Amino acid sequence: MTVRALLAHVLLLAVLACRPGNVHQGHGVVREVDLASGQAVIEHDEIPGVMSAMTMSFDVPDSRLLAQLAPGQHIEFELEVTERSYRIIAARTEGSRGGAARSPSLASALAESDRAPGFSLVDQSGKSVSLGDFAGEILVVDFIFTRCPGPCPIMTGRHVELQRLLSPELRERVHFVSISLDPAYDSPEVLRAYASARGADLAHWSFLTGPEADVAEVVRRWGVGTLRAPDGNIDHALATFLVDGRGRIAKRWLGLEHATSEMRDEIAAVANATPAGS
Repeated sequence: MTVRALLAHVLLLAVLACRPGNVHQGHGVVREVDLASGQAVIEHDEIPGVMSAMTMSFDVPDSRLLAQLAPGQHIEFELEVTERSYRIIAARTEGSRGGAARSPSLASALAESDRAPGFSLVDQSGKSVSLGDFAGEILVVDFIFTRCPGPCPIMTGRHVELQRLLSPELRERVHFVSISLDPAYDSPEVLRAYASARGADLAHWSFLTGPEADVAEVVRRWGVGTLRAPDGNIDHALATFLVDGRGRIAKRWLGLEHATSEMRDEIAAVANATPAGS
């Protein structure tokens, strides 16, 4: 191989190495943009090999790209999918499209200082569980469903990592709560298998389900989106709530772009500000 050919080969390898490993083309309508949280809600068509048509929130880590997006825009976008994130890395605007937007709305999700709405559901063991059962505890609350094409398992995996990062003393004061968006399918047995497969410590984590009407009311009150779209898919916002020992939202994380070490530190700060047993 000549020196020129060798240099060309090395350059090609470098270019390939710099490209994202799993990028998919998407097409849809921007429904909401949240600059503060780095999120865009996209009502998108099917993304082959990733997910069917639905409306959901995506991380857009490039602030300049996010600032170019606006509700109503019709866009072609590139979605980078990894084991830890679903992020939009490029987008091209194609004009605007009218029509009513479907949920979820990031603006409707509970905000910091709001009181955590109550619930009365069933956990992975078939035991009835209500918000009052955790009085005085610090909660990490999220919404998932086991047939989710990717973001929900990623979020659960990150929260397993977060749970393991907590000190033994802090872990005793923190309880994780994952509420299913698909109660018709997610029975206690299905949720238990999902949790066990991902290594969740069920001594400090409740995966909840229940009658569809009851779950729908919980989802509505927490403001994370609809239970089911007209075509059977589930539209949802990726939101995690930190609830302090007095039952108020202390922190709201949207999307997946949050370092678990930073989340741990936020939890520790809330714990320090809330005496145990208060």
